[in-house]
Amino acid sequence: MKRNQLWEKISVSLLIMMVSTSLFTGCKGEGTVPAPEAASEDGSQADPTSEGGKVFYYGDTTFNAENDESDVNPHNGYSGWACIRYGIGETLFKYSDTMEAEPWLATEYTNIDETTWEITLRDDVAFTSGRAMDAQAVKECLDHLVEVHERAAGDLKIQEVTAEGQKLTIKTEVPVPALMNYLAEPYGCIIDMEAGIAEDGNVSGTGPYRATLVETDKGLTLVKNENYWDGMPHLDTIYVQTISDGDTMTMAMQSGELDGAYGLPYASLPLFESAPYSISSCETSRSFFGAMNYQTEALQDANVRKAIAGAIDRENFTKVLMNGNGSPAVGPFPASFTFGDHTVTAETFDLEASKALLAEAGWSDTDGDGYVDKDGQKLTLRWLTYPSRQELPLLAESVQATMKEIGIDIQVNCTANHLDFIESGEWDIYASAFVTAPTGDPEFFFTTHCLDASSKNRGGYHSDELEALEAQMSQTFDVNERVKLATQMTQVILDDNSFVFASHLKMSIVSGEGVTGLIAHPCDYYEITVDLDKN
Repeated sequence: MKRNQLWEKISVSLLIMMVSTSLFTGCKGEGTVPAPEAASEDGSQADPTSEGGKVFYYGDTTFNAENDESDVNPHNGYSGWACIRYGIGETLFKYSDTMEAEPWLATEYTNIDETTWEITLRDDVAFTSGRAMDAQAVKECLDHLVEVHERAAGDLKIQEVTAEGQKLTIKTEVPVPALMNYLAEPYGCIIDMEAGIAEDGNVSGTGPYRATLVETDKGLTLVKNENYWDGMPHLDTIYVQTISDGDTMTMAMQSGELDGAYGLPYASLPLFESAPYSISSCETSRSFFGAMNYQTEALQDANVRKAIAGAIDRENFTKVLMNGNGSPAVGPFPASFTFGDHTVTAETFDLEASKALLAEAGWSDTDGDGYVDKDGQKLTLRWLTYPSRQELPLLAESVQATMKEIGIDIQVNCTANHLDFIESGEWDIYASAFVTAPTGDPEFFFTTHCLDASSKNRGGYHSDELEALEAQMSQTFDVNERVKLATQMTQVILDDNSFVFASHLKMSIVSGEGVTGLIAHPCDYYEITVDLDKN
């Protein structure tokens, strides 16, 4: 079946979606559009298959503005994830299957003192622009990154970068024990600043593929980098297609119109468990959790927060709604990590205990409508989330049901415009999906979400104890001591019930017939690599 037939089916599917009724108000799937086509030399659109090229079609749910992945520029929000996932950019260091940092564009590093690091770069790497990657090019990239990217600047705390040949020296303002880990974060993709950043957010990286077309919320076209330093890519062209409707993606995989897919509905995965398909899965630190808004008067009461934490049915959510494609979460990190959840405790699912906590806080059902009230006001909470991660609408559905059992009215707002509602303050609990340890180090989650200076501390949470522990963590180089501190910090936020964790994701990528090299990774990136092939 040809590609245009896929998009005819998508149109039918979207029509059905438009007349379907959602499970709850405000949560609906988003539409898809045809994949971009590669441009020929004269500017017309051409299909590489007509020229005998090896073409790969990849369906993904994540390349969209809703996920803060509007392009492939790693210096823009979370677009670095798209840059690295699709084989466009690479970082100085990367993570092994056991989440240990290892050299990638670098060959080695030396920690000269607490604030000075010397990194040796590979001498056989070039950008897709044709420029050789040397220390000066990397310096230009890092200088621009910390100038424009608030989160990266806060993590790296770079004071000065100097370059000499293939030797890069980084001096930080204060000790940054996890500096090499942060340099492996997707915002650390090394791009050619001399070539510049295009208006559509396209960049020149060092990866096995380069983008020829970038369309926010739609997809992108990749062509192989003929001069890639780590071997010749097997595919001539890759079409990454943003498909947010699970049924559409399932249909496309079954018909052979997609060669691979990330983000298929859990209910669809059993369809692809046997030949000619294959599934690559692994546990990740992508966590699904809710953050409390401390501007909401009711949530300033510790007993109310504790009652909410005890009314989330993690077992049912992971085993039933996620079809076993996740593990119940206690805290931000999965138990398989050395600093994981087996060392901390959180509220267990107990509806009767939650009811008692609400009563202790003065909330009771005085009018018999099934919901608790206080001073004439019903306890209604606005649960804000977004639809691009299939787990989040399911979590909202589960929470809405269990909270009703204890008398809390949950109003779900599941929208692609969730960031607008955060900015306006129109939310009480914000449920999101976040990779809590993308660098194999626990400090990342706390610095992004839980501190006064954290960019994603959207609910205004504050803890003197947590701030003091982070001050220690920021000065601690010993790995075992960092694990101990992470455990203490996790327990602090769990005791405060400032964040309520539901599940960790078991990531699955489906490959079609003849596809090899499409492998899931614990850090939830490194998808399209030089090893990807289709026979």
